[in-house]
Amino acid sequence: MDFYGFYTGRIFDAHEYLGAHPGPGGTTFRVFAPSARAVELLALDRVLPMQKIYDGNFYELTLPEAGPGTVYAYRVHPRQGDPVDHCDPYGFGMELRPDHRSVVRDLDEYTFGDDAWRRRPLRPGAGPLNIYEIHLGSWRRREDGGFYTYEELAEPLADYLTESGYNAVEFLPLAEHPCDESWGYQTTGFFAPTSRYGTAAGLMALVDTLHRRGIAVLLDFVPAHFAVDAYGLARFDGTCLYEYPSQDVGVSEWGSCNFMHSRGEVRSFLQSAAHYWLDRYHFDGLRFDAISRILYWQGDERRGVNGNGVEFLRTMNQGLQARHPGCILAAEDSTNFEGVTRPAEQGGLGFTYKWDLGWMHDTLSFLQTDPAARPDAYHKLTFSMLYYYKERYLLPLSHDEVVHGKATVLQKMNGGYEGKFPQGRALYLYMMVHPGAKLNFMGSEFGQLREWDEGREQDWMLRRYPLHDGFYHFMRDLNRLYLQSPALWARDDEPDGFAWLDCHREAQCLYLLERRGGGQRLGAAFNFSDRPQRFALPAGPDTGARVLLSTDWQPYGGAAPAGEAPCRVEAGSLQGEMAPFSAVVWEWTAPAGG
Repeated sequence: MDFYGFYTGRIFDAHEYLGAHPGPGGTTFRVFAPSARAVELLALDRVLPMQKIYDGNFYELTLPEAGPGTVYAYRVHPRQGDPVDHCDPYGFGMELRPDHRSVVRDLDEYTFGDDAWRRRPLRPGAGPLNIYEIHLGSWRRREDGGFYTYEELAEPLADYLTESGYNAVEFLPLAEHPCDESWGYQTTGFFAPTSRYGTAAGLMALVDTLHRRGIAVLLDFVPAHFAVDAYGLARFDGTCLYEYPSQDVGVSEWGSCNFMHSRGEVRSFLQSAAHYWLDRYHFDGLRFDAISRILYWQGDERRGVNGNGVEFLRTMNQGLQARHPGCILAAEDSTNFEGVTRPAEQGGLGFTYKWDLGWMHDTLSFLQTDPAARPDAYHKLTFSMLYYYKERYLLPLSHDEVVHGKATVLQKMNGGYEGKFPQGRALYLYMMVHPGAKLNFMGSEFGQLREWDEGREQDWMLRRYPLHDGFYHFMRDLNRLYLQSPALWARDDEPDGFAWLDCHREAQCLYLLERRGGGQRLGAAFNFSDRPQRFALPAGPDTGARVLLSTDWQPYGGAAPAGEAPCRVEAGSLQGEMAPFSAVVWEWTAPAGG
């Protein structure tokens, strides 16, 4: 290991040295505990003293009898007070909660077969990105309520994603965590796949299977804070080794410990963890949680920019992109910090995408509004395009929008039960034709009405009801349309890839827009009022229009026969008749021979 790089926060491979590494002569254990008086290894029912190495800040022991599957912990003796047993900060496996010791894993046990996939470019503009966000433990459950393993979920998940029109999946955090209710965001094992669903090799098999089926795999990563459990990182060597010593900035709003990003050792730890998931598990990218809490002190812009946090993000992203060209690095950030997706070499943070939380809030707020009041809120749906080209955005309707009394996406739609479905269909069509990559949380694709609960599987029985099954088939067809239509993604970052055809029909709540790209030109119209509306657009003398999808078709739960065109070209004009709460997308076409 480059020790100088470790101390200065410049390395990405600290896990290759620290942690537990099995080999022909047994397993070598190494841990960083600079302020400890002594460290002992607890393994195989023995308490074994570890030896100080290098500059005295590291401890090492090789145990010939230990191999993959060996359970272990470190007993850290602080300079003052009683010893505390900790799991390995760099451990590659952990016991199933409530047990919390580390487990030796052989990361070479599984052999990937996804070489062809790994050569596939994922850069923005290279293709569409339609993400299905999933909490692995509550997507499907066994009949007895138990968890399926990584391997058991691999083929069923790949089948479902392929059938449903998603080309990427994003897992909520899979690093080990003690409490199911934290959904993985209160982490104790930053290098350990949660044992709820199996082992490291099992997770590798899951990723490999998805890649072989043509699906990109992203992982939620938590670089801002960590769990307070005494066996984890908190006061690891008797001092605040990973966290801030001051309570003013040391405790997050979730009650967890904030990482101290000014410490080189902490930067190297987090950079190594991020690289580890991309390298050893072949994840295609990471979604970084709560980035605002790194950019600003306690996430509060009024408290000022945390310069050390900014430098950490810039260095980490630059290093990850250099090691994994084309990897997706998405920032969950609701602030106005400039340059989040600008390359680090140009002074930006170097993320691939920024979650467009403003778009999400404005859009859902508009659709929660009573139709009579929507004319006053009309421009909530146009505002996003005033700032869109400042960053490269991803449009999220994520897990955060279906919990804590917020209601699910479909339930948010104004009105009664049956009236929610046409508005939900129009919402998702608007999402798909709006520039930006897409993300939708599990269950939303069939109109889940119960808020997400991590303790049970999705309400798959809803598919037995025609409105919900029709909603699923609409979402499937819409997803496929998005993947197959370069106009909807090829020029997302270019202003001439999008245009409002009419965004001043406030009284009618009518919107018309156009998308261009990849030699294709699409138009879309939206009626978010509770009354029928008409529109007319100049079509040009040599232009026709072919309807690709209407939210009002009967198979989806609408009133119009499937395939019926709610718009047509007459005398050089595109004429449209829109049902209440409906939307349509068409392709501009030239006549035969034109």
